[in-house]
Amino acid sequence: MILSIIAIVVLVSLDQFVKYLTVTHLMLKPIVLIENIFELTYVENKGAAWSILENQIWFFILMTVIILALIAYAFYKKMIYTKLGQISLVLICAGAIGNLIDRITHGYVIDMFSFKLINFPVFNVADICIVCGGILFVYYMMFQHDKYAEKAGKK
Repeated sequence: MILSIIAIVVLVSLDQFVKYLTVTHLMLKPIVLIENIFELTYVENKGAAWSILENQIWFFILMTVIILALIAYAFYKKMIYTKLGQISLVLICAGAIGNLIDRITHGYVIDMFSFKLINFPVFNVADICIVCGGILFVYYMMFQHDKYAEKAGKK
Protein backbone atom coordinates (compact mmCIF):
# COMPACT_ATOMS: atom_id res chain seq x y z
CA MET A 1 0.00 0.00 0.00
CA ILE A 2 2.84 2.42 0.84
CA LEU A 3 4.51 1.71 -2.51
CA SER A 4 1.21 2.43 -4.26
CA ILE A 5 0.91 5.79 -2.52
CA ILE A 6 4.52 6.66 -3.36
CA ALA A 7 3.93 5.71 -7.01
CA ILE A 8 0.80 7.87 -7.14
CA VAL A 9 2.68 10.84 -5.65
CA VAL A 10 5.55 10.41 -8.14
CA LEU A 11 3.20 10.14 -11.16
CA VAL A 12 1.07 13.11 -10.08
CA SER A 13 4.24 15.14 -9.50
CA LEU A 14 5.52 14.22 -12.97
CA ASP A 15 2.18 15.21 -14.50
CA GLN A 16 2.12 18.55 -12.70
CA PHE A 17 5.77 19.27 -13.54
CA VAL A 18 5.18 18.63 -17.25
CA LYS A 19 2.10 20.89 -17.09
CA TYR A 20 4.20 23.58 -15.38
CA LEU A 21 6.79 23.33 -18.18
CA THR A 22 3.98 23.52 -20.72
CA VAL A 23 2.58 26.72 -19.22
CA THR A 24 6.00 28.35 -18.89
CA HIS A 25 7.41 27.36 -22.30
CA LEU A 26 4.63 26.49 -24.76
CA MET A 27 1.91 29.11 -24.27
CA LEU A 28 3.20 31.34 -27.05
CA LYS A 29 4.60 28.85 -29.55
CA PRO A 30 4.33 25.08 -29.95
CA ILE A 31 7.44 22.98 -30.47
CA VAL A 32 7.26 20.80 -33.56
CA LEU A 33 9.09 17.53 -32.94
CA ILE A 34 8.11 15.72 -36.15
CA GLU A 35 6.62 17.90 -38.90
CA ASN A 36 2.89 17.18 -39.43
CA ILE A 37 3.05 14.25 -37.01
CA PHE A 38 3.85 15.24 -33.42
CA GLU A 39 4.27 18.49 -31.52
CA LEU A 40 4.25 19.90 -28.02
CA THR A 41 1.65 22.60 -27.59
CA TYR A 42 -0.48 24.34 -24.96
CA VAL A 43 -4.20 23.56 -24.84
CA GLU A 44 -6.79 24.43 -22.19
CA ASN A 45 -9.24 21.52 -22.24
CA LYS A 46 -12.55 22.34 -20.55
CA GLY A 47 -14.02 18.92 -21.30
CA ALA A 48 -12.81 15.40 -21.95
CA ALA A 49 -11.31 13.96 -25.14
CA TRP A 50 -12.41 15.95 -28.21
CA SER A 51 -13.88 18.47 -25.70
CA ILE A 52 -16.76 16.12 -24.84
CA LEU A 53 -18.96 17.61 -22.09
CA GLU A 54 -17.16 20.93 -22.38
CA ASN A 55 -17.60 23.27 -19.40
CA GLN A 56 -19.05 20.53 -17.17
CA ILE A 57 -16.36 20.98 -14.50
CA TRP A 58 -18.54 19.91 -11.56
CA PHE A 59 -19.54 16.72 -13.37
CA PHE A 60 -15.88 15.82 -13.91
CA ILE A 61 -14.94 16.71 -10.33
CA LEU A 62 -17.80 14.62 -8.92
CA MET A 63 -17.06 11.63 -11.16
CA THR A 64 -13.36 11.80 -10.27
CA VAL A 65 -14.08 11.87 -6.54
CA ILE A 66 -16.44 8.88 -6.90
CA ILE A 67 -13.87 6.91 -8.91
CA LEU A 68 -11.10 7.72 -6.42
CA ALA A 69 -13.35 6.63 -3.54
CA LEU A 70 -14.11 3.32 -5.30
CA ILE A 71 -10.40 2.71 -5.92
CA ALA A 72 -9.58 3.50 -2.28
CA TYR A 73 -12.33 1.09 -1.17
CA ALA A 74 -10.97 -1.66 -3.46
CA PHE A 75 -7.50 -1.22 -1.96
CA TYR A 76 -8.84 -1.07 1.61
CA LYS A 77 -10.92 -4.24 1.18
CA LYS A 78 -8.05 -5.99 -0.62
CA MET A 79 -10.24 -6.68 -3.66
CA ILE A 80 -7.31 -6.51 -6.08
CA TYR A 81 -5.32 -9.74 -6.01
CA THR A 82 -2.32 -9.20 -8.29
CA LYS A 83 0.42 -6.63 -8.82
CA LEU A 84 -0.96 -5.96 -12.31
CA GLY A 85 -4.36 -5.09 -10.83
CA GLN A 86 -2.73 -2.82 -8.27
CA ILE A 87 -0.56 -1.11 -10.88
CA SER A 88 -3.60 -0.50 -13.07
CA LEU A 89 -5.45 1.23 -10.24
CA VAL A 90 -2.37 3.23 -9.24
CA LEU A 91 -2.13 4.55 -12.81
CA ILE A 92 -5.85 5.39 -12.97
CA CYS A 93 -5.69 7.06 -9.56
CA ALA A 94 -2.62 9.14 -10.42
CA GLY A 95 -4.13 10.29 -13.71
CA ALA A 96 -7.44 11.14 -12.09
CA ILE A 97 -5.72 13.17 -9.36
CA GLY A 98 -3.49 14.97 -11.87
CA ASN A 99 -6.44 16.13 -13.96
CA LEU A 100 -8.53 16.85 -10.84
CA ILE A 101 -5.84 19.24 -9.60
CA ASP A 102 -6.06 21.13 -12.91
CA ARG A 103 -9.85 21.29 -12.88
CA ILE A 104 -9.93 22.61 -9.32
CA THR A 105 -7.06 25.12 -9.70
CA HIS A 106 -7.62 26.32 -13.28
CA GLY A 107 -11.14 25.28 -14.30
CA TYR A 108 -9.66 23.25 -17.17
CA VAL A 109 -7.05 20.58 -17.85
CA ILE A 110 -3.72 21.53 -19.41
CA ASP A 111 -2.86 19.29 -22.37
CA MET A 112 0.34 19.33 -24.41
CA PHE A 113 0.98 16.22 -26.53
CA SER A 114 -0.45 16.73 -30.02
CA PHE A 115 -0.44 13.77 -32.40
CA LYS A 116 -1.19 15.40 -35.78
CA LEU A 117 -1.04 12.36 -38.05
CA ILE A 118 -4.68 11.54 -37.26
CA ASN A 119 -7.48 13.58 -35.71
CA PHE A 120 -6.48 12.71 -32.15
CA PRO A 121 -7.17 14.90 -29.10
CA VAL A 122 -4.28 16.69 -27.43
CA PHE A 123 -3.43 14.85 -24.20
CA ASN A 124 -1.18 14.95 -21.13
CA VAL A 125 0.72 12.67 -18.73
CA ALA A 126 -2.39 12.12 -16.57
CA ASP A 127 -4.34 10.99 -19.63
CA ILE A 128 -1.58 8.51 -20.49
CA CYS A 129 -1.78 7.12 -16.95
CA ILE A 130 -5.58 6.78 -17.14
CA VAL A 131 -5.55 5.06 -20.54
CA CYS A 132 -2.69 2.68 -19.68
CA GLY A 133 -4.26 1.93 -16.30
CA GLY A 134 -7.63 1.33 -17.92
CA ILE A 135 -6.19 -1.10 -20.46
CA LEU A 136 -4.29 -2.97 -17.73
CA PHE A 137 -7.40 -3.07 -15.52
CA VAL A 138 -9.54 -4.56 -18.30
CA TYR A 139 -6.85 -7.20 -18.87
CA TYR A 140 -6.71 -7.88 -15.12
CA MET A 141 -10.50 -8.26 -14.86
CA MET A 142 -10.70 -10.50 -17.93
CA PHE A 143 -7.79 -12.83 -17.23
CA GLN A 144 -6.64 -12.59 -13.62
CA HIS A 145 -9.28 -11.41 -11.14
CA ASP A 146 -11.52 -14.49 -11.02
CA LYS A 147 -8.61 -16.92 -10.95
CA TYR A 148 -6.95 -15.16 -8.02
CA ALA A 149 -10.25 -14.44 -6.24
CA GLU A 150 -10.91 -18.20 -6.15
CA LYS A 151 -7.44 -18.81 -4.68
CA ALA A 152 -8.11 -16.14 -2.05
CA GLY A 153 -11.48 -17.77 -1.24
CA LYS A 154 -13.41 -14.67 -2.32
CA LYS A 155 -15.40 -16.23 -5.13
